[in-house]
Amino acid sequence: MRWRKLARHKIIQTTLGKMVGWYLLFVGRTNRISTTPEDIYTLIGDDMPVIVTMWHGEHLMLPYARRKDHRVMVLISKSKDGEINAIAAQMLGMEVTRGSGGRQQKKPYRDRGGTRGLLSMLRALEQGISVSMTADVPRGKSHQVSDGMITLARLSGRPILPIGFASTKFVRFNTWDRAVVALPFGRGHFVAGDLIWVDRDADAAAQEDAKQALEKTLNDAYARAYKQVGKTQ
Repeated sequence: MRWRKLARHKIIQTTLGKMVGWYLLFVGRTNRISTTPEDIYTLIGDDMPVIVTMWHGEHLMLPYARRKDHRVMVLISKSKDGEINAIAAQMLGMEVTRGSGGRQQKKPYRDRGGTRGLLSMLRALEQGISVSMTADVPRGKSHQVSDGMITLARLSGRPILPIGFASTKFVRFNTWDRAVVALPFGRGHFVAGDLIWVDRDADAAAQEDAKQALEKTLNDAYARAYKQVGKTQ
């Protein structure tokens, strides 16, 4: 039976999700993780809650940048693979909302996962809960900021916190996003960029400027993180 068929079974999804979760817990506990700045929360100050973002495929270690008392809701797709990721994320202390930041134009508006995910994150931000989603999305272009990210920042009035991560030991896969999985017994480093704000009344040009600024800040954060651990992207 093919992988996709196996992944449809709830018991398989649950088992794989727990395996991924336990693996990431093991990686986190066996890596020496540092950050720039030393306390990322100094960048945030009184600007809680925030929208935390990383590039797709390089986001698995994100929970380790979070203080244990800081509530963060992460957007995970409603796909079968997403169920596995959701289980793992919850094991690492993240709250989860299911939706999609991708393109779902063939579906009726009310059925689009992106719409439900956006509304869920807006509600969380209104309640003072920080949220997280990848800046780029499946079916989009790798390392290109999605419209959904900018829309969330504009409608919520909350700032975006870009974060990059790199480790000394990792495996990179030949996928659309060049996904990276950190390995145990290494050294990891987070780099956080300055907060990026999008005005509620931002026009198309201003939103495009925000996208370009976020892309540059994220790419710079990852470059600095890889340099910090002596690796190349």
